Amino acid sequence: MRFAIYGAGAIGAYLGAKLSVAGEDVALVARGPHLKAMRENGARIRAAEGDFTAKVLATDDPAEVGEVDVVVLAVKAHGLTAIAPLLKPMLGLNTIVIPAQNGIPWWYFQGHGGQWEGTRLESVDPGGVITNHIATGRIIGCVVYPAATIVEPGVIQHEEGNRFSLGELDGSSSDRCKALSAAIGNAGLRAPIRSNIRQEIWVKLLGNLAFNPVSALTKASMVEIATDPEARAVARAMMEEAYAVAQALGVEIPITIDQRMAGAEQVGDHKTSMLQDIEAAKPIEIEGLVGSVLELGALLDIPMPYTSTVYACTKLLAQKSA
Repeated sequence: MRFAIYGAGAIGAYLGAKLSVAGEDVALVARGPHLKAMRENGARIRAAEGDFTAKVLATDDPAEVGEVDVVVLAVKAHGLTAIAPLLKPMLGLNTIVIPAQNGIPWWYFQGHGGQWEGTRLESVDPGGVITNHIATGRIIGCVVYPAATIVEPGVIQHEEGNRFSLGELDGSSSDRCKALSAAIGNAGLRAPIRSNIRQEIWVKLLGNLAFNPVSALTKASMVEIATDPEARAVARAMMEEAYAVAQALGVEIPITIDQRMAGAEQVGDHKTSMLQDIEAAKPIEIEGLVGSVLELGALLDIPMPYTSTVYACTKLLAQKSA
């Protein structure tokens, strides 16, 4: 299969490099010093199972890539509005698009069925720009679990995780999803196919919604938040509010808040991605992780006082840190 990884930062370059050394045709779309380094030296991966380098096409121009079988959107959610209109040169008649963002995705109610079918969330698709440029039929849902960082331009440190869960938006088991899962699996990664990808989105979001903004505000690690009585109470209250929204949408989250807290403690002194972005004065994923859930709460008439308070404070912090 021919893959284009649009937004080949830490996770995107790691995935692309793994696919390339497994024999897939891969192009990485990136920018800046990171792009320059990958053009000159390839994507260099440091990992516990062994370091390796993948020599692939690296560019900032989708037209140079041309039509591919699969486009993986590896930018953060707030970057999708800008790149959606740029994807056209890579989209053939049957090209699959794999959104690899955290939080509630713009496509959440596409292929959903029921009273909310087709509902667009302004928080993650302002003005409908993404929806207008990426056809629903192209999308396969994805929940990303690996953690990786760019330690220097062109060099990615893989820290943990190898799972990219996949799922058709309507829950069907398709040949294209099976082929994609097999290709990722052949690269030494895990790509289980889920019949309810939205449920898995909520499982991951449950922790991200609380720990990311609280850590950004406090500069605390996940274990520090989970073991501090007051901070833990705030995170728990936010998770309870998210639970109520998910249940109102008919989603049963198969993990308890206590289990999620225990998982955070096990992660240890890990800085969340949002805290890292605040420290680097980069835009944060506040809308995808928090604003989207608040928008859902408003649609469902569910009060979310803890989440809305933390959201407001984190947005202001991001504005002051930029």
